Amino acid sequence: MADRYLSFTGTAPGRFLTRRLGLPQPTVLRRWSRESPGFEGGVVQLTAGKSELSGLTGLSGLAGLQFPSASDAPAAVLLDATGVRDVDGLAEVHAALHPVVRSVAASGRIVVLGAPLSAEDHHQAAAQQALEGFTRSLGKEIGRGRTVNLVRLSDASAASADSAASDVSAAESTLRFLLSPKSAYISGQVIEVGPAQEADVDWSQPLAGRTALVTGGARGIGAAVAETLARDGARVVVLDVPGAAADAEQVAARLGGSALALDITAADAGARIAEALPDGLDVLVHNAGITRDRRLVNMPAERWSSVLDVNLASVLRTTDALLEKGTLRRGGRIVATASIAGLAGNAGQTNYGASKAGVVGLVRSLAPRALAGHGVTVNAVAPGFIETKMTAAIPLFIREAGRRMNSLGQGGLPVDVAETTAWLANPASGAVNGQVVRVCGQSLLGA
Repeated sequence: MADRYLSFTGTAPGRFLTRRLGLPQPTVLRRWSRESPGFEGGVVQLTAGKSELSGLTGLSGLAGLQFPSASDAPAAVLLDATGVRDVDGLAEVHAALHPVVRSVAASGRIVVLGAPLSAEDHHQAAAQQALEGFTRSLGKEIGRGRTVNLVRLSDASAASADSAASDVSAAESTLRFLLSPKSAYISGQVIEVGPAQEADVDWSQPLAGRTALVTGGARGIGAAVAETLARDGARVVVLDVPGAAADAEQVAARLGGSALALDITAADAGARIAEALPDGLDVLVHNAGITRDRRLVNMPAERWSSVLDVNLASVLRTTDALLEKGTLRRGGRIVATASIAGLAGNAGQTNYGASKAGVVGLVRSLAPRALAGHGVTVNAVAPGFIETKMTAAIPLFIREAGRRMNSLGQGGLPVDVAETTAWLANPASGAVNGQVVRVCGQSLLGA
């Protein structure tokens, strides 16, 4: 559904009226397209504290990331704050960003690089934790469609320069994503990047030669995910319930993939997926989900159990089966779909919130073991208000509140979830594991 308020605020009368009334003035977000895949303008490099990254020399050598001289309206600012170890270092963060924040172009990016919190140095831990409050607060005030995120590099405070450079290389796919139009609806996030995982990637087709399965892929967000993975070179298998088989086949045919009609809640769903994919699977996207909203006092057991079965139990069962059977190959990726309802809660959605919080628990527990035992990473996306047929059915005033209650002042699009999923599915994203990334425009709900 069209966001008429967003369109109105883009007109001269709309800007005048909303400014006079103190109403939100969202900016139309710049998203990726084949005609315009990147930003115009430079990426300004800044440093706060005594960095172990030697002025981002390791980052400057990353293929495809260009850092030209600052322009009047830089597309992005990249601040190395890994060396911030005390309150004086935080003053350097202010000193570095204060002069340039105003000049960042509309829909621009600010990315801060941080270090892990030290268990031995509480001054360093306090300063590094302060970066989270700083980036989230800046994201809420910066406006004009600009985003602010924090990337924590593992062992970035190590004494070895080689170690620090390796950490920066591990963040390449993450920085490519956050510094591009593909991350338009990601703001106020803290993303931890672990040790580098070897991957030889063609950045124009990073998923070439890989097979991806998208559950609930016949429509909405699932179809957008399938399309984006196919754009990146994957052979896509679109899975949906038998009742949506025609839609699934249509999506698959358009993308040069295949369709699989299957009830994901069936006890043998994992075995049937493995049978349908004898050559194995590289990317498993758990997107299928349902809602059966009602307040708990009025919710019958069937409405509770159906949501938990589709949104959580089926994810657990099929993941276990595909890992146990070895269907997910080494270097594989699991991307599950959580929700801000699972992180912040939502009235009338105790069943849905429980199921999506359960997905978060799955990711945090399974991620280190899946990587160690199977060479597979496990992450989740947590969408906020996304413009779909489901949200279009929400009553007008509640829908408008959902759209405006985030730092970007608008709803996201299915492609925003899809781009985030594609980043996590990238073979070069092996250093990103156990993360739950909110695709919500920095919603005002929850942490």
